[in-house]
Amino acid sequence: MKEDNSAVWVVALDIKEVNLPIYELALEPLDGAIVTTNPDAAGIVSVKLYVDGKPSDEQVNSILASTAEIIGGDVPEVTIEQLPDVDWVAESQKALPPIVAGKFFVHGSHVTEQPPEGSVPLLIEANVAFGTGQHDTTKGCLIALTDLAEDRKIANALDMGCGSGILSMGIKILWNCPVLGVDIDADSVRVALENAELNNVSDITGVCGDGYNAPEVTARGPYDLIAANILAEPLCQMAPLLEKNLAQGGIAVLSGLLITQQDKVVKAHKALGLKVIRELHLGEWATLVLSR
Repeated sequence: MKEDNSAVWVVALDIKEVNLPIYELALEPLDGAIVTTNPDAAGIVSVKLYVDGKPSDEQVNSILASTAEIIGGDVPEVTIEQLPDVDWVAESQKALPPIVAGKFFVHGSHVTEQPPEGSVPLLIEANVAFGTGQHDTTKGCLIALTDLAEDRKIANALDMGCGSGILSMGIKILWNCPVLGVDIDADSVRVALENAELNNVSDITGVCGDGYNAPEVTARGPYDLIAANILAEPLCQMAPLLEKNLAQGGIAVLSGLLITQQDKVVKAHKALGLKVIRELHLGEWATLVLSR
């Protein structure tokens, strides 16, 4: 088959089932649809990531190497192959059910089911930046935000690592306040703004930049609410900058960390004077709500 960089490609690897959640999250920046098998007798699962366009070998290898280093294991062998001319991403989307998370009914365009009464529908396709509602970290954040909105007033919010913009939209809908969404990936920012327009959610500003070091972050701070659904290690590294940008009495909603990594993340933020006011566990993932 002649190589076509615009075709659908599959990234395939075999890993231990216990490591599946963190690899699923780590592979999200490749903007594909993940399909996994049931574990075999040795506890090994096959993972296939369907990507629209040839992924960078360097990026794939970097993701796998850094993830293996975090969990303390070997780097899995990987193959990257072009698929026949079939819309595999669209086919995989059809198998994704809608998700109810807090006040929100998150769905793809293929879903015909009506949202529950009183819920807010959010249209998010599965082949975009991280944050479709399917992952327990995104669900945990939406649940935590919905519960906070019952008795917390928020006037200025930051979505750090905004991905698809799902949390930015959720915050705007819950509090009707301006939201700044920041991501280091320009495509994610573009997708976040497109999703906001698609869902008729206004007053969201998207910025591509180096996290809290983006000039817009400082200019618009401090923030009553900071949401950050990223990995545990970056959360720990960015804790001092989160504390610096969080208003006195402000709230932070953090996710992207495994339950086994929770103590490390909590310790990094407690050392700066932040207090944990809620822990939410879904599957193997934790969502933390902290106050300053």
